[in-house]
Amino acid sequence: MRIGIDARFYGPTIGGGGLGRYVAELVTALQSVDTENEYVLFLRKENFHECRITNAKFTKRMVDVPWYSFAEQRVMPREIALANVNLMHYPHWNVPIFSRVPFVVTIHDLILLEDPSSARATTRNAFVHGLKSIGHRIALEAAIHRSKHIVAISEYTKRSILEHFRVPGGKISVVYNGVRTPIGSEKVTLAELGVQKPYILSVGNAYPHKNIETTLLAFRELCTSDEHTMLALAGKRDVFVEKLEAFALEIGIPSHRLQFINTPSDAMLARLYADAALLVIASRIEGFGIPPLEALAVGTPVAASHTSSLPEVLGNTVQYFDPDDTDALRRLMHDAIHRPSVWHSLRAPGIRQAEKFTWKKTALAMRDIYRNFADRRL
Repeated sequence: MRIGIDARFYGPTIGGGGLGRYVAELVTALQSVDTENEYVLFLRKENFHECRITNAKFTKRMVDVPWYSFAEQRVMPREIALANVNLMHYPHWNVPIFSRVPFVVTIHDLILLEDPSSARATTRNAFVHGLKSIGHRIALEAAIHRSKHIVAISEYTKRSILEHFRVPGGKISVVYNGVRTPIGSEKVTLAELGVQKPYILSVGNAYPHKNIETTLLAFRELCTSDEHTMLALAGKRDVFVEKLEAFALEIGIPSHRLQFINTPSDAMLARLYADAALLVIASRIEGFGIPPLEALAVGTPVAASHTSSLPEVLGNTVQYFDPDDTDALRRLMHDAIHRPSVWHSLRAPGIRQAEKFTWKKTALAMRDIYRNFADRRL
């Protein structure tokens, strides 16, 4: 059987934190668990050499076209046909509409349908944004209805798909993401990152659904009674980060108490997780949530909003808060700094919770799905 994977998002630097990591970790794990099927990985120029081949059954094919583009719709069907694969796996909803090769698709979330603030967030003018929104809906509809099977990364995402689209529940399998314990902290110092202890940490992009404004507001309140704690925000710098910097200045957070860390490496993240007093995830919507599990894996306390998939994934190993309750989050920040013993009972259960999610389990589940839905007649 010959399986194609649209791996153009490969790596967090190119594909963004969550999606890029998903593709990279899945490809790596599949190479360790599947020595029977053949795989063709479609990659862009930027990540072609970053993707390492460790299994002779895997080959790479460069298709240097951007996602969400007309070129994607024009070029990808031809390249997929030339690769002669039995089945494609698209790790995102941007499926080439004119490709006739059977496919499975992974849906991570439906944030653009469920969160108005994210749906309206754009760096484009209104006309271009309107066209992109229409294109998103068309592509998503096609991905959902034309797929042989749908993979959701949580029960929450599966429920969201069923609420928005008329598809039978049996067409959707839940396959959780994996988590790797962050390593390499010894290669980086906090001084190099411009951070000093104690500090609160937030990891991920700055899109509106991440609700980082609530984190900033809670931290500002903490600053009125705490003279030393810092807030470290780690993610990819973009226009949304610039808006957050302006907001932090507007609400009066001293500049020396706040540090933005742009596109952190795995070693940087390992250092940040290891020394943080608390990781905060204030999202209104999360399809899964890898950063809080990475924090739990090294014993770092987590405060998470009680929304979407987070209770499903994190269980009873974190302290939850309402994403609109700034004061509740301030109290959790204060306790993490000044009453850390409150969190001690959650440390061991948190480590065990993180251990439940491995990329090997993800890869084995995906291998079974490929076997079940590949068209062997090609």
